[in-house]
Amino acid sequence: MDRSPPVIVFPPESGGGRRVTIRGEAVGTAHGLFDVLELLHSAGLPAVDTAVDDPELIEWRGGGPYDWNDGEADER
Repeated sequence: MDRSPPVIVFPPESGGGRRVTIRGEAVGTAHGLFDVLELLHSAGLPAVDTAVDDPELIEWRGGGPYDWNDGEADER
C-alpha cells in the first residue's frame, strides 16, 4: 500500500511563498516554517519544529524546508 505524506509543500512561487495542501485540500500559502507549523496545528497535525523534517508527514517539492525565495535558502 502506497501511503504518501498528508502534507505537500509546493515549490516557491515567483510572488513569494509556497502553496500547502493537507490531505489533498489547499490550506494556504506559507512564507516560512512558522506558517507551515501554523497550518499543521490548524489541521490537528503535529506542529512541533521536528515535524518539518518528517518525510512521513510532509513532502517538500522544489526544495526543502529552508528554501523559500525561488530556491534561495531562507535566512531565518
